[in-house]
Amino acid sequence: MTSTDIPAGFEPHFRKAPLTDPWEPLYSKKTDKAVIIGLRLAKPHTNARGLIHGGLITSLADNAMGYSCALVTNWSTSFVTISLSIDFVGSAEIGQWLAVESEVIKTGSTICFAQCLIKADDTVIARASGTFRVVPKKG
Repeated sequence: MTSTDIPAGFEPHFRKAPLTDPWEPLYSKKTDKAVIIGLRLAKPHTNARGLIHGGLITSLADNAMGYSCALVTNWSTSFVTISLSIDFVGSAEIGQWLAVESEVIKTGSTICFAQCLIKADDTVIARASGTFRVVPKKG
């Protein structure tokens, strides 16, 4: 795989947002139980030392877990973040493939719990957990 290849199953991300627009192109892959977000790391994703920025990792983890909560509830409701915890255990550099692999732990009528592993070329560089509030969809 070259540094520009996109792994099988990933397609251009289905949801755009002003926060993530500068990080495009983003990709995602839906499974039965989760939305995995991926991207090929480039300069706009880095800190001053040329390593992936922790804020990018945190934002993508938040998105992947929230989308996964929505997926397991058939997109019938929306979710907002109540709390988010992240542990950084490694780093990544330009050219690596970043994948945010989430798992929904439990969904209830008002709360959803999820966790994820963030991997750079299949090596775990962070883990996150989140609690999300169920919010009725507008319109």
